[in-house]
Amino acid sequence: MLLSISSWWPTLSALEQVYWIIAIPFTLVFLVQMVLTFFGGDIDHIEAGGDVDMNVEGDAGMGFQFITLKNLIAFFTIFAWTGIASVEAGFSTALCILISSVSGFLMMIIMASIIYFMGKLADDGTLRLTNAKGKIGSVYLTIPPSRKGFGKVQISVQGLRTLDAMTDHNEEIKTGAVVEVVDIFNNEIIIVKPSR
Repeated sequence: MLLSISSWWPTLSALEQVYWIIAIPFTLVFLVQMVLTFFGGDIDHIEAGGDVDMNVEGDAGMGFQFITLKNLIAFFTIFAWTGIASVEAGFSTALCILISSVSGFLMMIIMASIIYFMGKLADDGTLRLTNAKGKIGSVYLTIPPSRKGFGKVQISVQGLRTLDAMTDHNEEIKTGAVVEVVDIFNNEIIIVKPSR
């Protein structure tokens, strides 16, 4: 095999040799990176322990990241293989470099777009009580009348939840009764009424 490589290599043009020198290592790294990504070896974040009491409002997720290690590896992989294909097709040196560069940049744009739009799909899991308005639930713990105390209601809002509840109704609402959420108090407590 080494004899065939040693007889093949000198027959290549300088441009082809450059493309092959780029293609082989970057393809290997690209393949390793892809395998690690699919089997959980990809580390995009590190979790730290500790007690941090902080509320982040308006987190829009990850921005559009064009120049990253993954994108550069993809660029050089596609750049080299497109360049090799262009040389084999008989294109001029300038056209080979143009085609391979454009192909590499397109790959970077595609990968950055995929990561960007995947970041937009993420759900932060924060309970937004405003989503509970109009929902129907059942009383878990009796709710005292006229906002004189709290009860608990089981309701399906971003998953099944048990939430603190009060009512403006003149009579207590017993356990098992069906209620409807009409308002939110202090962004923490749902206000309910008996449902018909």
